[in-house]
This record gives sequence, C-alpha cells and structure tokens, in this order.
Amino acid sequence: MKKKFWISLLYSILIFFVASAALFNFNNKGKDKDNSLEEITLAEVAHTIFYAPQYVAIEKGYFEEYGIKVNLILTSGADKVAAALLSGDADIGFSGSEASIYVYNENEKDYMKTFAQLTQKDGTFIVSREKIDDFKLEDLIGKDIIGGRANGMPEMTLEYALKQNGIDPRKDVNIDTSVAFAAMSGAFIGGQGDFVTLFEPTALELEKNGYGYVVASVGELGGIVPYTSYSARISYIEDNKELISNFTKAIQKGLDFVHSHSDLEVAEVILSQFPDTSLNDLEEAIKRYRENDTWPKTTTFTKKSFDHLQDIMIDYGALNEKVPYNKLIYNEK
Repeated sequence: MKKKFWISLLYSILIFFVASAALFNFNNKGKDKDNSLEEITLAEVAHTIFYAPQYVAIEKGYFEEYGIKVNLILTSGADKVAAALLSGDADIGFSGSEASIYVYNENEKDYMKTFAQLTQKDGTFIVSREKIDDFKLEDLIGKDIIGGRANGMPEMTLEYALKQNGIDPRKDVNIDTSVAFAAMSGAFIGGQGDFVTLFEPTALELEKNGYGYVVASVGELGGIVPYTSYSARISYIEDNKELISNFTKAIQKGLDFVHSHSDLEVAEVILSQFPDTSLNDLEEAIKRYRENDTWPKTTTFTKKSFDHLQDIMIDYGALNEKVPYNKLIYNEK
C-alpha cells in the first residue's frame, strides 16, 4: 500500500514538473512574440464609433500580423494630436488632416505628413434640444449651436455644409466655438445651446437618455470630405518606412472587414472598445455611419481629396493659399 502511495506521489510530481515546464515554454514563447513586435504610440483625436475600422484592426490582431503593437492614447483635439507628435509623445497621430497643414505653415522643419485616410465624411450628428418633425436646415436659423473648436474639421465642415445649403454660418446662426471638444455634450446637457454636433456613441446616448434628438447628419449634408487620417513626422516616416507601410496595411484590413461584414458583426468585434455602450446601440451607430458612406474603400489620400480639404479651409478663413500635395501627403513608392 505504501509502495503504491509513493509511486502515485512520484507520478504526481513528475506531472507537475512536466506541466510547469510546458507553461514556462508557453510563457517564454509569448514573451518572444511580444518582444518581436515593434511598439508604437498612436494618438487619436477622439474615441468614437466613427473610427470603427481602426478598432477592428486592433481587436482582430491585424497590427500584430504586421509586427506592430499599438499603444492607443486619447488626445482630444487635432491640435493636441499634433503637439503629441512634435513632442515625441506619440509616433503616429490620427486626426483631421488640417493639423498637418497648420504645422507646415508654422515653418516647422520636422513637420507632419499624412500617409493614410480612414474616413471620407464628417462623423458628427446634429442633436436638437427639442423634438423637430421633418427637420430642415432652416430650423437652425437664429439658433445657438455648439459647433466645436474653431479651425477644427468638425466646425469647418459644419460651416461648409451650411453654406452649401444657402445658410450663412456667420450671420444666420450663432455657432459657439468656445466649448472644448470633450465638454460639448456636458455643456448641452447643462442647458447650453439649442443644438450641438456630436459623434457616436455620444449622440445616441443623449438621445436614449432624453437629453436631445438626432435630427441630421453633417456627413450626409457636407458630402465627401477627407475627414480623418494618419500622420507622422517626416523624420519618423523616413526612418520607419516599412512600419508605415505595415501600419497602413493593417488599417486597410480593418476597412475591408467593415465593408464585408454586417453592422452586428462589426459591433461584436469592437464592443470591448466601448464598454459603456450596449451591443444594440453600437450596431445602430455603425448602421448610421454605414448609411452615410462614411468609410472609404482604400486608405489612399488623393490629390483631389487634399485640394477639397483645402478649399473648405480657405472658404472658412483658416487658410490663405493651398499647400502642394506632395509636401504633406506621403505615398509609398
């Protein structure tokens, strides 16, 4: 009996050591894999469902497939994204491409170049304090709108959309550009403004909680606009051409997934990125963006798009003359 006990004990010890060795090898393999990835910091201008293809690329492991580990940080406002790049706090920035133009025009030597586009329309929705049946843009006349930061893409695109529909944004409406991007929904909930422009899921959350009503999409009103894109300093791009290429490929796979899968399937993939949003609300927000043709088929930032962006900026008064396409857009050769 005692002999059987010792045999059983020795067998258990042997199993323990074999399992421990296997676990050790597994962990080391994981560490080797992690160590083989090139780690980068990506500064995003906002955390919104508008950027669903990016979150798909993260959640599906597309960046890892191309040897990249992404550390995502939130830097609210394109100016903050640019500052993070120029200070070295971020390697790649994700924001409106107007930021790279502003930096270039400040005569920064190591300025930013845009290398990939993620969205092709404005991603904000006009939220009304009062319920309006059969909303028309004329309903904005004489009203107060919380519109976003002056010289930022959301504000410039809003004014462009108004002008395209015969409304003078400087005379016919009162647009408040003093409220910080992250504080816009809070200011509206607190009683400021008759209307506010918000991204998803914030617009939907206000609507669900009875604080307002989504009445229009600025993206639908404003048409095709090269809205948000990826940029990096010219020195970083020159030193990391393969990484930039692989980063772009991962984003392209994210775009491909969104275009080839249902709203629910996309929502399920990115749900962990929005823990405070229900799957149903996430699916509804993705549907809204898809119906607006928000996401381009490719990451290519064309000269036509760049010129259109600068037309909007000149029309707004944020730019005096256009910057040459080849100065600020990086295309892989």
